[in-house]
Amino acid sequence: MVYIGIDLGGTNIAVGIVDENGQILCKGSTPTLLPRPYGPIIADIAKCSLETLERSGHTLDDVAAIGAGVPGILDPRTGIIPFCTNLGWHDVPFITELQKYIDKPVYVGNDATVAGLAESVAGVSAGAHSSVFLTLGTGVGGGIVIDGKAYSGAHGVGSEIGHMIIELDGEECTCGNYGCFERYASATAIIREGRKAYAQHPDSLIGQLCGGDPDKITAKTIFDAAKESDPTAVKVFRRYVRALAHGIVTIINVLDPEIIALGGGVSLAGDFLLQAVREAVKPLVFFKTMPYARIELAKLGPDAGIIGAAMLGK
Repeated sequence: MVYIGIDLGGTNIAVGIVDENGQILCKGSTPTLLPRPYGPIIADIAKCSLETLERSGHTLDDVAAIGAGVPGILDPRTGIIPFCTNLGWHDVPFITELQKYIDKPVYVGNDATVAGLAESVAGVSAGAHSSVFLTLGTGVGGGIVIDGKAYSGAHGVGSEIGHMIIELDGEECTCGNYGCFERYASATAIIREGRKAYAQHPDSLIGQLCGGDPDKITAKTIFDAAKESDPTAVKVFRRYVRALAHGIVTIINVLDPEIIALGGGVSLAGDFLLQAVREAVKPLVFFKTMPYARIELAKLGPDAGIIGAAMLGK
């Protein structure tokens, strides 16, 4: 049997036919074309899924289930997606709408959660009984996997790791709270602090790398300058790593997973970031003589959304 995995984003819809081992057999995509009502978008999802299935050489008889990763949550009581901010969706009956076109079981999960599931099946966390995936991008998303199953809590709203509050009365978050983890551990946080630092030290390497235009400062700008030992960039980098380490230690203290995987755009900094985070976490761990979660880089990249969505069905 095979599974259809759907990765629904604000710009693009990616679809894959995935085997039971989490290997993608065939991929397809179609633009989301926002703003549109959910009806035409779900119709395009179904069309792309069926076309990709045909190209893979399989039929609907071979499909065990369909899974979708969405930038929101599913209410497990109703089967309705209450909201997807990036899509402008509110109270969307995604499952019943998709089943109008494809009569198969449909499962829906948060996009970061399903990416974590993918890593646990076919990525860096494969073989682990428990793992946590952190996607470090514009915000911070989280995926918790326990005994091979994605964990979203009693009400479907769990694993919102980016909204752990790590600083009382801290930076205002887009969620309305203050001091959320993602306000300090996201790419957005690096860029914000990098621009502040550049304004105070315009002669730093950050300025040279951005051509004197602070609007062109990215997370990569800061990492590249820090690698060259630029004092201003190193200060921003160390502050970022410290924030990320504090969030990771909180995860370790609460969940004690076997592996914590770092993904998203920030993780492209690779071993430079990974080694710094490992070093920052070590002295903060509560039980000094006990083993704790391995911190690793995620492996699957953009395919994680498709694979994890498909594995929801499995």
